[in-house]
Amino acid sequence: MKPRIYEQHFRQNRLPHLWCPGCGNGIVMKAIVEAIVKKNLDPDKTIIVSGIGCSSRASGYMDFDTLHTAHGRAIPFATGIKLARPELNVIVITGDGDCMAIGGNHFIHGARRNVDLTVVLFNNNIYGMTGGQASPTTPLDKKATTAPYGCVDNPFDPCSLAAAAGATYVARSTAYHVPHLINMIAGGIENKGFSLIEAIVQCPTAFGRKNKMADPAQMMMWMRDNAVMKPAFDKLADDKKAGKFPIGLLHQHQFIDYDHAYDKVIEIAGGVEK
Repeated sequence: MKPRIYEQHFRQNRLPHLWCPGCGNGIVMKAIVEAIVKKNLDPDKTIIVSGIGCSSRASGYMDFDTLHTAHGRAIPFATGIKLARPELNVIVITGDGDCMAIGGNHFIHGARRNVDLTVVLFNNNIYGMTGGQASPTTPLDKKATTAPYGCVDNPFDPCSLAAAAGATYVARSTAYHVPHLINMIAGGIENKGFSLIEAIVQCPTAFGRKNKMADPAQMMMWMRDNAVMKPAFDKLADDKKAGKFPIGLLHQHQFIDYDHAYDKVIEIAGGVEK
């Protein structure tokens, strides 16, 4: 019998994982592997790079060449790999705190350079590992340990930020919409340039308990009821969009990727300008 995906591409000696019961991170981790398989990537030429946080622990379970790097620095590590070995498939796993706070500058500069990376951002709207503090994506009025009366900081929209900074592929899905999520990640892998896939995931322990959604199934039903496919979302009247969010391919355009742009610099410096 052919080995199942989790047997082929996960380190069995590292399982079971350490995430809380009901956490959505495992769903997205498996979706990444499903997308890798769908695109027929060579496992020996596929690199997984992660930063620090709940989501970034995923790299330790995945049976590829992996780097578990410094907080907020997954994208620069991945950029170095891609420039040194452009033939490799480089996938970045990061979270809303890791990517949007301490890693925010690296994120926008990776996007503006159009580095050929597939960045999967696990967005649970909270700092889960370090105690449930409000993150850069915590919605207004939602509670956290650092916002016991509700968050007053306007949250980042990672997808809008990526598109504005120059990313050539921007998509969003959720831990509820698994086949859709796999397709969005696969599309990012196929794109030649900086790809962001925002995966909305449930965190019943740190976010849910503070916001009367401690039941993981309840949180997933919230995703089901409020995520709207982008073509349908665009047709909604403004008053109907309140509380809803679009999923799907949100932005795509063509632009030279960073390793090819850098090749031109090398040609010029070597006196072989074409």
